[in-house]
Amino acid sequence: MRVDLKPFDFAQAVARAGLKPDGTPLARGTQPVAGASFQSAMTQALGSVSRTQQQAQALQRELQLDNPAVSLEQTMIAMQKAQIGFQGVLAVRNRLVQAYSEIMNMQV
Repeated sequence: MRVDLKPFDFAQAVARAGLKPDGTPLARGTQPVAGASFQSAMTQALGSVSRTQQQAQALQRELQLDNPAVSLEQTMIAMQKAQIGFQGVLAVRNRLVQAYSEIMNMQV
């Protein structure tokens, strides 16, 4: 799994927040930036973690069947990648649940 960092685009971040570059709100009729939703980001992250776990399981199965093309090192690295990805998703889920409970416990 490769992680690429992109440079921060201030104009795009301001547009996502619903503001003009000078900080004033956009007019009500404007459309949000397409393709930049939390739902799509979470869907991609969960899909990536799922694929990594499936690859690790496949490598484990091949190692158990004594496939000479699969090494123990390769299998262990795939298992660690899957574990780290799962721990990351679990941490995000825990923070979301915590934020939800804090919001629900707020007094209006």
